[in-house]
Amino acid sequence: MRKIVEAAGGILYRRRQETDDIAQRTGADASATPVTPLHDVADGGATHRTPLFDDIEVCLVHRPKYDDWSWPKGKLDPNESHRHAAVREIGEETGLPVALGPYLGEIEYPQAEEGSKLRHTKDHTADTKHILFWMATPISPVENLKRTGALGPVHRADKGEIDEVVWLTPDKARKKLSHSTDKEILALFIDRLEEGAADAMPFLIVRHAKAEARKSWRGTDANRPITPRGAAAAFALSYELACFNPIRLSTSPWIRCQETLETFAWQTGRDMVKLPALTEDAFARSPEEAWECMLSEIQYALDHRLPTAVCMHRPVIGGIFEHLRGLCASPTLAKRLIAKSPYMPTGTAMALFVTPTPDGPRIIDIQKVSPLVY
Repeated sequence: MRKIVEAAGGILYRRRQETDDIAQRTGADASATPVTPLHDVADGGATHRTPLFDDIEVCLVHRPKYDDWSWPKGKLDPNESHRHAAVREIGEETGLPVALGPYLGEIEYPQAEEGSKLRHTKDHTADTKHILFWMATPISPVENLKRTGALGPVHRADKGEIDEVVWLTPDKARKKLSHSTDKEILALFIDRLEEGAADAMPFLIVRHAKAEARKSWRGTDANRPITPRGAAAAFALSYELACFNPIRLSTSPWIRCQETLETFAWQTGRDMVKLPALTEDAFARSPEEAWECMLSEIQYALDHRLPTAVCMHRPVIGGIFEHLRGLCASPTLAKRLIAKSPYMPTGTAMALFVTPTPDGPRIIDIQKVSPLVY
């Protein structure tokens, strides 16, 4: 019987200090605006000028066991999501704490071809490795310390697993990568850069965890708390939110929303910002005011480069989704924001990646984020 080994990883990238490099090489003014170089690509007889993205560097790791250069990645631990495994493995293999960005794609190949330069076997009976990839960026040591309580420990890989780490421009990385499948992921990364992903901010919409039933609760609706099962989901969700490292935590002031983010806030030492416009009652009175509140949060996240998580209620999410679909880069992407109730399960999140444009915020990626409760 075929065995499928699940794994996850990503392309860790950073901005080069392009102006300093140019100044050192040519003696040019370091304050000058760098220009992204172009190269010619033939397409059906026509020649197009496409960016090399030489202001970006990506991280490759060398595995001595296979003597190959590849993206940092590894197998899922028991009771671990692909998302969390990607953050952990990238951190272990590069030595840098990271936060996830837009999703890239997946590859699959027979385990027997691990280390092979051409992974092309179509044997559907062979044991298979299935890997999901994300974009990822480094976070500061201070941010890493704040996040550790929510994410859990990450230990550096030993020299027998990874013995060298290099940073290269995408064009040079393409030449150094050992495997055809890794080059396919690089092509998806370039596609994301062309969408503006290097400037994208994670903006997480959280639906509060399962709350006590209205019929059995004797207090006010605003004070209705989450259930013990809801508390377990909220605790597990913190593990997943940490993968995106939200720094600003905003919430409806009603208890069930505050309790959903409370564990993550406590683990990371962050305060919660209360947004009265996002309660169910406030939304019922003025849906437009709720949207204006949400849009201001998105703009604040972009202006201040602050990954953000906002917790709210089912009816509010439905109204907000109607507006967010108009910000999506494509109709296909907009369909991920479900148009019928309940929009999202309780205790889950949607990670939106938003880029700034002259016409306002644009959403280029949407990821479902569900906790693993075990």
